[in-house]
Amino acid sequence: MLIPSPELISLDEILPNEPLLMMGAGPVPIPEQVAKANSIVINHLGETMAKIIDQVKQMSRYVFQTQSPWILGVAGPGSAAMEMAVTNLVWQNTRVLSISNGFFSSRLAEMASRVGADVKTLQVEETKIPDLAQIKQILDTFKPEVLTLVQGETSNTVCNKNLAEISQLAHQYDCYVIVDAVCTLSTMPLKMDEWKIDAVITGGQKGLSSIPGVSLIAFSERAYQRMHARPSKCPQWCLDAQLAEQFWHHGSYHYTAPVSGILAIHEALALICKETLESRFARHLRCSLALQRGIEALGLSLYVPEQARLNSVIGINVPEGIEQKALCHHISNQYRVEIAGSFGLNIVRIGQMGEQSRAHHLFRTLHAFGCSIRDLGGQIDLPTGMAELERGLQAGVAQTNN
Repeated sequence: MLIPSPELISLDEILPNEPLLMMGAGPVPIPEQVAKANSIVINHLGETMAKIIDQVKQMSRYVFQTQSPWILGVAGPGSAAMEMAVTNLVWQNTRVLSISNGFFSSRLAEMASRVGADVKTLQVEETKIPDLAQIKQILDTFKPEVLTLVQGETSNTVCNKNLAEISQLAHQYDCYVIVDAVCTLSTMPLKMDEWKIDAVITGGQKGLSSIPGVSLIAFSERAYQRMHARPSKCPQWCLDAQLAEQFWHHGSYHYTAPVSGILAIHEALALICKETLESRFARHLRCSLALQRGIEALGLSLYVPEQARLNSVIGINVPEGIEQKALCHHISNQYRVEIAGSFGLNIVRIGQMGEQSRAHHLFRTLHAFGCSIRDLGGQIDLPTGMAELERGLQAGVAQTNN
């Protein structure tokens, strides 16, 4: 006898009547042509897919700023790309220095530990960036073979703005560098080759403005040589870079690729290339700084000082007397704008990645945010905040044109 079919509620009944504007820490709104590409299914092998994969790799080299041929896709979230980088470059007793100033950088340390590495964690005070002198001392004494860190820590909105100096310093010690750039790639400068980074990972759902669940990773030539010389097979079959190479570089079978997601990534990368990195960086910085000005003009404070602040995701201290969850719930239900809480911090986060960094989204979000705080009993200056956002955007445009 078969187990009876359950009674279900239709998807139309579950989803809100009006789509939410996704302004949290990811996923982000996706452009129409990315959404359209994601609705297409083709054969994951053959000439058509080979042409698409070739273009994805070409465009990725531009976005990663690398000449390395070793671009791979991952059928999984940004965390799967993190794990691919770690499990292919790290093995039993590998000495790993993990620079940790938040939730996601700590995840890299956890992944290295799980494959048996000898992990030393440099715990950086939240709201601050790592100290180069301290890193140099550990490189001198611990002599790590691999160093891991994030460019932008979305959990607390800290940006390791000295990433280039850290990576170049590690390179002097022949130490391989793995960088999580999930929320920063294409939203701010990252020069993989020039900064001597060995592995850069990103997810589709943040800076690239594509769908969740399909990610990209770029390995340097020397990193790929290390992987091919490893003393034992990668313990993760799906995330074995040498097996993934068969599909991404030789057109042969590894597993059934997420073809719709690859098509979506293709279109997202094409939009970035068309906009150009220079224009994209300028747009993101202009929008983020204007939003920060608007938030402060409301009478609120930002969590991270300017010298360590991430522009891709903005952290805002929750006003006294207002509960974080209540604020996120209210802005979502009353104003159809989605923002994010955080991991144990009394802040809310507003994303500035890809399609989030558009003037019309900023005005709607700041207005909804200010109204929500006012609705919940907070004291804010909404007219001044909105006016300051507009001034910030206009000043940014003028500066870009000059």
